[in-house]
Amino acid sequence: IGVLIIGAGFSGLGMARALLKAGRRDFVVLEKGPDVGGTWRENSYPGAACDVPSHLYSFSFAPNSGWSRMYAQGPEIQSYLKRVAEAENIRPFCRFGETVATLTWCEQRALWQVGTANGQSYLANAVVSGMGGLHIPAIPAFEGIEQFEGPLFHTARWRHDVDLTGKRVAIIGTGASAIQIVPEIVGKVAALDLYQRTPPWILPKHDRTMTPLEKAAFAALPPVQGVYRAAIYWLNELRFMGFAKPKHMQAAMKLALGHLERQVPDPVLRATLTPDYIMGCKRVLISNDYFPALCQPHVSVITDPLERFAATGVRSGGQVRPTDVVILATGFKPMDLVASVQVQGRDKRSLNEEWASAPSAYLGIMASGFPNLFFCMGPHTGLGHNSMIYMIESQVSFILKALQHAERTGARALDVQPAAQMAFDRSVAERLKPTVWAQGGCHSWYMTADGRIPTLWPDFTFRYRRLTQRLDAGAFELMFA
Repeated sequence: IGVLIIGAGFSGLGMARALLKAGRRDFVVLEKGPDVGGTWRENSYPGAACDVPSHLYSFSFAPNSGWSRMYAQGPEIQSYLKRVAEAENIRPFCRFGETVATLTWCEQRALWQVGTANGQSYLANAVVSGMGGLHIPAIPAFEGIEQFEGPLFHTARWRHDVDLTGKRVAIIGTGASAIQIVPEIVGKVAALDLYQRTPPWILPKHDRTMTPLEKAAFAALPPVQGVYRAAIYWLNELRFMGFAKPKHMQAAMKLALGHLERQVPDPVLRATLTPDYIMGCKRVLISNDYFPALCQPHVSVITDPLERFAATGVRSGGQVRPTDVVILATGFKPMDLVASVQVQGRDKRSLNEEWASAPSAYLGIMASGFPNLFFCMGPHTGLGHNSMIYMIESQVSFILKALQHAERTGARALDVQPAAQMAFDRSVAERLKPTVWAQGGCHSWYMTADGRIPTLWPDFTFRYRRLTQRLDAGAFELMFA
């Protein structure tokens, strides 16, 4: 195999399409699930939706004139990805139900040996990881969690067989998934306890149904949709200015506080839901129905630390609150990019060990000592202000250039120089210092335990694209047979 791609979400499909357009058919896509979709196949909880407008949260080569809403929900995004896989003829290259377990670099043959959980083995000249950071649920080590007798599940492992009607439900966490789930289930449950450690900053969600006229115009005149997409991109890109320095966030914070005041008349509840850190330090959320849901009489926002689980409830503040169902809205492990795969590179180096404290990669794409191993959505490429699909397409383009460079030079593989990787890390670390992520007064999932931030790109996305548009040959060591 020339290229082995891990994952059939946006990254995997984008890479596969690029290879096909380059005339290559010597690749395979290994997907652990039963279909394409990635994040949008895995997260099937009620209300799952993207917080980037649909016309931007899509491939540039596959505009969709038929988006039903400004912000598409999960099933519609997965349907879009299925159509892309069909239209671009990617499905014949996909092997579903294949979970990659090991990646081992074979020095003598300059190939990756790829082992799967079901015992399959592949040899590949190059490997592209499209696994992303939103596929490993973060489940805190709550005391007594195994003693709870009712259904207990993470949002990414939603139990569709559990009927919440008339149940006493506890939701642990107040992040992106929680604010989407709460409004969806609040009308069904008998009681809802929301366990909040830190209140999120929430802005109004400017969502609406796309009109038939808009859909018809986009379908008949693709350039019109292109202009619409570009306008959304540049408006989002301007948002980075707010993240660049804490003082730039003041206007957005006033908007969010006004949104909270309008929707939560009870001053006590409003105080409970008011953040005490600078907006942007944690992920900024958008919703029009979360606050009204929390105002319902059968909803309790609990700020006492969760002490432990009991057989029939959750203990907090010295009392056990009776609970029928527990939903863990505790997010993911975005830094565990290779936690589910054992990766051994040159000289038997372990990427898992090297990335244990914080992941590091040149342009977020290649790690020194691991030739011809490429990452989409790798370290330092996550966003707080724009569409990840733009970043993924930048990375796919760079990976293709790297493969073509090796082919032109007759090299079996290329490995990034340690100095180039360290220079990139230093550059990003400097750019992060004045931002709200570093100066916002909170500890977020963007950070490591010691305060480093290896997850985010702290600049405009067009600058990242500029960096990935050309291949600096001097940054690489060419490896010949």
